[in-house]
Amino acid sequence: MSSIIHLDNITKSYFMGKMELKVLKGISLDIFKNEYVALMGPSGSGKSTLMNIIGCLDTATQGRYILNGKDVSKMLDNDLAEIRNREIGFVFQQFNLLPRLTAAENVALPLVYAGVNKKTREEKAEHVLELVNLSDRAHHRPNEMSGGQCQRVAIARALVNDPSLILADEPTGNLDTKTSYEIMEIFDKIHEGGNTIILVTHEEDIANRSHRMVRLRDGIIESDKKNENAGLYARQ
Repeated sequence: MSSIIHLDNITKSYFMGKMELKVLKGISLDIFKNEYVALMGPSGSGKSTLMNIIGCLDTATQGRYILNGKDVSKMLDNDLAEIRNREIGFVFQQFNLLPRLTAAENVALPLVYAGVNKKTREEKAEHVLELVNLSDRAHHRPNEMSGGQCQRVAIARALVNDPSLILADEPTGNLDTKTSYEIMEIFDKIHEGGNTIILVTHEEDIANRSHRMVRLRDGIIESDKKNENAGLYARQ
């Protein structure tokens, strides 16, 4: 079985004058279709840097990154932007919704960038809003919705392009406990629908919803284990 993500000896360094700060020190990792992976680690472990590379928001200093059969390691910014829009759905802690647009218009934005016609955009936006149980808020703006509803809009926007990969960065970080569990139930449902999910989190109870846990420390993979309790947490 070929992997959706193949990372081969990925390093990332930042340079301040002649000083080199090594953040990632040789990460090799394969993630396969329909896996649900939690990427964990303390502050400074390199998980945010690794997420940015996986999400094609940044490039590695060295190493190869194959995403869905394409070598993105040496791609230029324009090509990376195209790959991001086509292959990856992002869900961020801050929601990143445009305040003047309705929920449906926010959801349809990736399709605007992809050049999809208006009728198709509206139909697809309506469909994914239904998936996240938010059809009744389609014409509301972000300031007319709760934090949990805004995050549902962000998840719908991540799904609208039928991406190969959903990348969620601390998606419950701004939400209360009850709302966090509701959002995680949506991720469970998305995973059951066949999507590949990488969830970046520092919260153990959120990570325990995933089926595989990859822990980083000091720029290397400290552990990579199947989560035997995933089904139990998802049913609670």
